[in-house]
Amino acid sequence: MTDYEYIITQLKKCHFSGWDDKVMRDCIDRLPNLSRQELTALYLGKWVKEYAVFKEAIFNIMFADKIGLREERIRNLDTEALIAEFKDKKGGNVSLCREELKARYEAGRDVDLIAEAFTASNKKDQQWIIKQEKKSKDGDKK
Repeated sequence: MTDYEYIITQLKKCHFSGWDDKVMRDCIDRLPNLSRQELTALYLGKWVKEYAVFKEAIFNIMFADKIGLREERIRNLDTEALIAEFKDKKGGNVSLCREELKARYEAGRDVDLIAEAFTASNKKDQQWIIKQEKKSKDGDKK
């Protein structure tokens, strides 16, 4: 019995009787041995729909080479490009850009540019920048 056949058999059993942790761990440990086609078939199959942990393990194996690349690209952008991507609400990277901008602001990099971008953004971002400015003023008084 191949690893793929074993996993399918276990998925079918567990679908009706529930997951046993040892069986799930064994199936997850066998996933790296499968071809991309077999992983895709498992990921899209009806037997894994209810098992988020198993489905996530398949996804992580399939896209291991791409995980983290987006975050790295965001970190390497200069502040002006980062702000432009932050303002693009349909780009899909607003949250990542926001976190990177906050980290840069707290590190003292391009504070004026970031403050301007956050002031023009939503209410939560505006409140955050006001809070940061108060902290810096309180720090200057001490």
